[in-house]
Amino acid sequence: MLKRIGRHPLVVNAGGALLAGYLRLVRRTSKLRFDPPNFNEIMGDNRPAIVTSWHGQHFLMPFARPEGWDVRVMISRSADGEINAIAARKLGLGTIRASGAHKAHQISKRGGLRGFIEALNVLKAGGFVAMSADVPKVSRIAGAGIITLARHSGRPIFPIAIATSRHITLGTWDRATINLPFSRMIIAAGEPVTVPKDADEALCEDLRRQLEDNMNAATERAWQLARQK
Repeated sequence: MLKRIGRHPLVVNAGGALLAGYLRLVRRTSKLRFDPPNFNEIMGDNRPAIVTSWHGQHFLMPFARPEGWDVRVMISRSADGEINAIAARKLGLGTIRASGAHKAHQISKRGGLRGFIEALNVLKAGGFVAMSADVPKVSRIAGAGIITLARHSGRPIFPIAIATSRHITLGTWDRATINLPFSRMIIAAGEPVTVPKDADEALCEDLRRQLEDNMNAATERAWQLARQK
């Protein structure tokens, strides 16, 4: 019964609206700093691009989007994903309803192929695609899907890390962070990764590991800056 209530459209819509409102509160009461300072120029010079973060660290990602830019975020089709999708749309993002998978039989169920094609079309049209680098439920390990999208689209992957000085870290599989109001807020961009269209399996694996390293470096830098007074 509780599951049915939690999936009711009225409850889901209310949850999405509350989440969006809370994230706006965090943004409005926090002092935002970009690293590097010319963050928007770098993104603009490389558009369209794929932007990525770790699962559980993505909640403030809408505030990395300059006004008017077309950004579509890939969100799972789960009940929790629906709440996130509603919040994302209220904060100005478009959505692609799909998620990655570790096993082949899960790809169709999670809309992986359809989401991949939609993401390619967004990039071809000049928009940004935002997605988590890691695939549930293996935290902080970049999946092969984002590398495949970069190879087929020819567009770079930019690691993005967001940290706030005041936060709560949950004991979930993704170590999700609840960002708190009245914080120092850092949005950091890591070194991009570009995947050649003719990259073989070995090179793709090397670049997947490089993306992990770049993501971790950006994440560490964001937290260091957020802790500085």
